[in-house]
Amino acid sequence: MLNLDNNRDFPYYNENPKMSKIGWLVLLICIPVAYYANGFVSAFSNEIIGSISFLLILLIPLLYFSNWDYSLFFQKPTKNEFILAVLMCLAYIVYSSILTNLLGTWGIPDVGNSNANIVTIVSLIFSMMAEELIKFIPLMFLLRVLFKYTSNRRLSIIVSSIFTLIFFGLIHLEPSTTILSVLVIQGAGSIFHLYVYLKTKNLFASYLSHLMTDASVLILVMMGLIG
Repeated sequence: MLNLDNNRDFPYYNENPKMSKIGWLVLLICIPVAYYANGFVSAFSNEIIGSISFLLILLIPLLYFSNWDYSLFFQKPTKNEFILAVLMCLAYIVYSSILTNLLGTWGIPDVGNSNANIVTIVSLIFSMMAEELIKFIPLMFLLRVLFKYTSNRRLSIIVSSIFTLIFFGLIHLEPSTTILSVLVIQGAGSIFHLYVYLKTKNLFASYLSHLMTDASVLILVMMGLIG
């Protein structure tokens, strides 16, 4: 059993520190702005620049409304946190492979990466952190709201996590996919990366797990080992 004991707690939910209403409003608005800016900039410039803008639109306001205290969400991963990140990366790959094949037998298209290339892999360095923030912001907002009215930390974490995973899956919906496929693969599958954050309270640990996962999948696609 990995020893992940630390004195960290989730920020904001118990006014630790307090996030202003304006701060929450701006951060929530930044999510769709960043998501669509990524697509727009990538289309008219390149994927790497798009992924950088994706990250900065989310990260800068978050730091600003947190008085630039990055330690609220980023820590240097410990050895055990890194091991957990690797284990959850492997767990996601196994999960997604099984579920993708299962959905395929039902004639449901998967969420493949047929356009994988080296530029896409480099862009993951930035876009995977942005995707972690896209989960982190609504997770902390919902946790704050639910805890305020229930004072039940465990219940608030569970409900906030479920809604966050559903939301994360739905934002991956494209014409070539289905609601079921993105909810099962991108949504429910992201529980592995979210679990890393819930256990460590360290976004850098969950980021590493997410980055290793997507980079591994894209490399396998480029090598022709998976479709």
